Amino acid sequence: MKSTLLAGLACLLVCGTAWAEDPITFEAQSGETVAAFQGQFEVPEHRGNPDSRMISIGYVRFPALDGADGPPIVYLAGGPGGSGTGTAQGRRFDLFMQMRAHGDVIAFDQRGTGLSSNDLPRCQSSVSVSETEPVSDAAYAAAYRAAIAECYGFWQSEGVDIEGYTTRESVADISALRAHLGADHVTLWGISYGSHLAMAALKDIPDEIDRVVIASAEGLDQTVKLPAETNAYIARLQEAVNTQPEAAAAYPDIAGLMRRVQDRLHTDPMMIDVRLRDGSSRPFLLQRRHAQQMVSGLIADPESAVWLLGAYASLDRGETEFASQLIARFMGAPSTIGLNPMSTAMDLASGISDERLALYQSQVGEGLAGGYLNFPMPQALGVWPGFDLGDEFRRAPDGDTPVLLLTGTLDGRTYVQPQADALAGMDNLTQVIVRNSGHNLFMENDQVHTVIHRFMRDEPVGTDVIEAELPDFMELPF
Repeated sequence: MKSTLLAGLACLLVCGTAWAEDPITFEAQSGETVAAFQGQFEVPEHRGNPDSRMISIGYVRFPALDGADGPPIVYLAGGPGGSGTGTAQGRRFDLFMQMRAHGDVIAFDQRGTGLSSNDLPRCQSSVSVSETEPVSDAAYAAAYRAAIAECYGFWQSEGVDIEGYTTRESVADISALRAHLGADHVTLWGISYGSHLAMAALKDIPDEIDRVVIASAEGLDQTVKLPAETNAYIARLQEAVNTQPEAAAAYPDIAGLMRRVQDRLHTDPMMIDVRLRDGSSRPFLLQRRHAQQMVSGLIADPESAVWLLGAYASLDRGETEFASQLIARFMGAPSTIGLNPMSTAMDLASGISDERLALYQSQVGEGLAGGYLNFPMPQALGVWPGFDLGDEFRRAPDGDTPVLLLTGTLDGRTYVQPQADALAGMDNLTQVIVRNSGHNLFMENDQVHTVIHRFMRDEPVGTDVIEAELPDFMELPF
């Protein structure tokens, strides 16, 4: 801690940049509080544009515990679009506090999020999609392409240099944060899209990174997941279900159940009533697309997969109440297509290689999530001409920076082998498999935390497999 403060004072003299922070009391959603510091610094919105405006990048710093002398630990939230400070308020608050044993912990809000939102306006386009008439997959994709094109013009009219919202620009922000803190190096700690950002940093600023802890990794050419990998996840889910006799009897063929329901909805959509929170209801034509969107939204963790199984089983019986409640809970009231600037731009910029796109297209017809796991990618490719970081950006990182990768076998958003493939060029990689865990595995159990702490102390992590408990696949939420 002392070395970081001294470095900060040195930067004040040499860099001409003050380490401006305000003391705050940080409160978690649990009601727990801790003394912390809130800081900010300015960067160009688009470094490739000399006329770009300056934007503010914000963070919260949790000071290291006594005896900790490691570099600052920068948390990179997922999404894209997640907030580091928002994550620190939630279920991971305890882990944020634990990580102070190794250095200052920085809840970093990436550009366009949280304290770094800079009042970026959400775009509510004029494009709508009917909820009561059949809409093909092609027409649905075309609607989103039209909305994305319209929103590009909207953000420009609002003075937003949207071309500055790329992963590569966020890497430069991390470098600016390191300099702002007066640190020689930082440790990166992230999950999901946060791992994508960390991998880009391993390529662009390797000399500024001490080590990396990531989970549920998304490689630089893995913004779009392959449908065959989603199908393989469903097979692993089946194996997990088969360990519970009652669930195995209820769901003997999950893939078959899903295909049966999807085929029926494709040929004969179901008109259902969706009850709203005010007690009223609205008609809704349930199509195959909606069932595949349920897959995309509910396979992140085994706990949410319980909802998926219940929804498909009820639809297979011709019952619509469960699906109606899911739609009411997750899809909200009808409106035109709305888009978040940061998340839209980041995914479009990261893009997909031609080789991977060809693989995706060859598999999507048989995919149990169809084309909806990453929607509106890759459907939106090319809507903003030239807005792509290119294949050099998508090349996987290499080097000898120590990397700890935590991978859940029942993660339906990022997958076991692709996570390892994304980091195959890192010579000092430690991968720990968390069996039966999903995408949000940082709070899975104490063994996960033990492995992280050992890695942070540069010790052998002691295991390559952690066993997690499965949920009861018959225990439906409602």
